[in-house]
Amino acid sequence: MVTMKVGTDKDNPDVEVTISAAKFNRHTFWCGQSGSGKTYALGVILEQLILHTELPLLILDPNADFTRLRDIRDGSDPELARKIADSDIRVLHSINPDGEQLRTRFLELSLSAKAAVLQIDPIAHADEYNVLLHASANAAGGFDEQTFLSLLRDSDDPGKRRLATRIENLEVLDWDLWSRGALPVTEIVASRPRATVLDLGGFPHSAEPKVAALSVLEQLWARREERRPVLIVIDEAHNICPPVATSAVEKALIDQIVQIAAEGRKFGLWLLLSTQRPTKIHPNVLSQCDNLCLMRMNAPRDLAELADVFGFVPEHMLAESPEFRQGQALFAGGFIDAPTFTQIGARITEEGGADVQVPMPAAVG
Repeated sequence: MVTMKVGTDKDNPDVEVTISAAKFNRHTFWCGQSGSGKTYALGVILEQLILHTELPLLILDPNADFTRLRDIRDGSDPELARKIADSDIRVLHSINPDGEQLRTRFLELSLSAKAAVLQIDPIAHADEYNVLLHASANAAGGFDEQTFLSLLRDSDDPGKRRLATRIENLEVLDWDLWSRGALPVTEIVASRPRATVLDLGGFPHSAEPKVAALSVLEQLWARREERRPVLIVIDEAHNICPPVATSAVEKALIDQIVQIAAEGRKFGLWLLLSTQRPTKIHPNVLSQCDNLCLMRMNAPRDLAELADVFGFVPEHMLAESPEFRQGQALFAGGFIDAPTFTQIGARITEEGGADVQVPMPAAVG
């Protein structure tokens, strides 16, 4: 069995703590409040997965915390650093003009996703939905988004013209997200790089990161019968699958993640969800998780939620969480023999994000 070193025993630095790489074929929940070291620790796990498995990683990254997953820290073990540097790690950016761009195709979204983007209800806006339905059926025709809009606008069909007006009024086709001939993220993910980081945070429209995530997850689900494993890492998961949707796009995204959580394991679609609080995650997703990493957590309500969902973890161990120092964690579940308090080890690669420092007066003299 392949094991991965994640750190040392919290109270005995001479004892290594390892977890089973094979047990990431179950959904994993990773949580800790701000300042607990959650993002740094998650980076340690992702590095270990790259080093010790062939499991492709898809990382949904709203805060650019993993955009430097290819950049090696000074002083890292040369052999481990070389293995990571030689790995096929793709970082797709929302706004960085010097990097590979995160783009997708509107016409390749599912019918329900396109309707959500355009705020179309199949009953209230029946004519426009019907036009979208037939456009979806003919989406393989190869025309781009602007051609699609022109065909609608120039038609004698009132429903098509109304749909064109809706698209123009919402300015959806002005989004930076659309590929406009560039390689779409769905094709990149389908080629299964060793790791694909989707830098979601820079899009100007609030719906764009959710549509980007939705487009990839829809394609993975549509091709699930291929049974090509991938670990879907969702950082700050409360932004992607909250308990209650606030828009049609968010509802479509939540529904897709709930479906993957419930049925994806047998197809090799495995989730790793990272967030600050369990109560911020949709309960139908959280309840499907078998592995737990808990870092510092002060809120009694959150600890009670974890005790309820992860009944195999002794409550007295969960109760230790408020006393954890930065970088300390409790691992429990299928990927470790017994619940274990751990001091997370050192990273090999650089963190992408960093805390903003308090401005200080310039030194005198």
